[in-house]
Amino acid sequence: MVAVVAATRWWRMLLVLSAAGMGASGAPQPPNILLLLMDDMGWGDLGVYGEPSRETPNLDRMAAEGTLFPNFYSANPLCSPSRAALLTGRLPIRNGFYTTNAHARNAYTPQEIVGGIPDSEQLLPELLKEAGYVTKIVGKWHLGHRPQFHPLKHGFDEWFGSPNCHFGPYDNKARPNIPVYRDWEMVGRYYEEFPINLKTGEANLTQIYLQEALDFIKRQARRRPFFLYWAVDATHAPVYASKPFLGTSRRGRYGDAVREMDDSIGKMLQLLQDLRIADSTFVFFTSDNGAALISAPEQGGSNGPFLCGKQTTFEGGMREPALAWWPGHIAAGQVSHQLGSITDLFTTSLALAGLTPPSDRAIDGLNLLPALLQGRLMDRPVFYYRGDTLMAATLGQHKAHFWTWTNSWENFRQGMDFCPGQNVSGVTTHTLEDHTKLPLIFHLGRDPGERFPLSFASTEYQEALSRIAQVVQQHQEALVPGQPQLNVCNWAVMVSGWCVGGCPVPGCSHPPGAPDEPWPAQGGGGEAGAVPGLHPGPGPWCLSVQDSGCWSQATWDQCHTAPGLLQVPGRLPS
Repeated sequence: MVAVVAATRWWRMLLVLSAAGMGASGAPQPPNILLLLMDDMGWGDLGVYGEPSRETPNLDRMAAEGTLFPNFYSANPLCSPSRAALLTGRLPIRNGFYTTNAHARNAYTPQEIVGGIPDSEQLLPELLKEAGYVTKIVGKWHLGHRPQFHPLKHGFDEWFGSPNCHFGPYDNKARPNIPVYRDWEMVGRYYEEFPINLKTGEANLTQIYLQEALDFIKRQARRRPFFLYWAVDATHAPVYASKPFLGTSRRGRYGDAVREMDDSIGKMLQLLQDLRIADSTFVFFTSDNGAALISAPEQGGSNGPFLCGKQTTFEGGMREPALAWWPGHIAAGQVSHQLGSITDLFTTSLALAGLTPPSDRAIDGLNLLPALLQGRLMDRPVFYYRGDTLMAATLGQHKAHFWTWTNSWENFRQGMDFCPGQNVSGVTTHTLEDHTKLPLIFHLGRDPGERFPLSFASTEYQEALSRIAQVVQQHQEALVPGQPQLNVCNWAVMVSGWCVGGCPVPGCSHPPGAPDEPWPAQGGGGEAGAVPGLHPGPGPWCLSVQDSGCWSQATWDQCHTAPGLLQVPGRLPS
């Protein structure tokens, strides 16, 4: 069921007390919405959250002029699932962004993944269009790279960015470099037309993404309301910054990237003020998951006092910096102790637009406007999922762990450490530990670092367990998991989908009648006739291994041997 315009008392109050301006017709129109989503940025990376170098003056000012959330959470400790949660308002276990290949395992959307955001999910930009919004995404999509998952098929009017992160460079044979798109057209690839110098860390991508945002804001100012989703990835390893920012931070290259992000956000906020639309633009800043301590300190950030980082369901993996800014409506200098979630941005944005969430499905996000505009606190749980498994839950200030682990002993011995220098006996385990019968419970107010579990015999433990267990039982009994999208790998969907102009490399055979257009103009491998999860159908594909990321026998062989993901049998094109 689609969202409907809610002619509610709440919306009428917004129009009267915090009207977002008048459209060309003279009718009130809802506020613009600007969501700033960082990549792998930690809770402790902002000066206002205690970072000692104080190198984020614009974000610190944004907090001083708005509201800071100290207790705001991602929906998953990994990139793709948290982004799916933001845009659907639903936990990854509901929207399908998880895997069932192994118990409590993280998964995302690498190049060879078959799945992506299902058509059955209603994304925020789709719904906002019902209220007249113009919508744009700048940066990292990460919800699938096959044609049916393209952002312009899911409500966005414009896109400049990439389906994936800036991993690479690759050999453009077995694995292509990751493409960059403007709307439907592929305009280049990372490390080629969009260079990233891994040795120096220099790349101009943040400046390009900034200009995309500024141009969009200027074009839409005082026209129709706009929704701009600025999802940039400079703080994801390998981190990068443009030349003017390299070497300027006391924190090394990661700090350089943070400084450029901060500067870019400052320019966006200043433009809103210069255009006199700041009071009609709601801005929210947060991150997709905690800092990747495995890459720290040179390539990763800080999670402040919290335990572990990205990939884990400890606080460092899922508690995020979060700031809300809306001059004239959100009081300056506020701190809200509301338990917040990235899913709340979906519901809050719909409320700003005068829309109600879809009523035919479970929505996990809350409307944060009562907390932001009236200072009200709403009781709600926060659920911490890792793959298909509910690892923990927080209610009030108590957090219960039902399962604990960081990563396997095998990976740990290979140097992969999600919790460097933070070993907590019986908590940061390298085997998956079952605490479902007797959960570990922490009081996050007194012990934000999750180092001192409550005594099982204490009255506090028993009372907290009783309250949390009831909420978890209700959640699990009502839960209808979505079809898992992150189970299947197939190199064919990777290479066929990103082959530019068919097969441009000499000696690469192109089947008669196969489309020449790059993905997604004609499906980039042809949706018609393709067998989902098996092979790319009518083309483009190649018979030679000397290709530029098109189908070949070599890539099929690699699909059978690629580690860590379930492979699907299929056939080569004849």
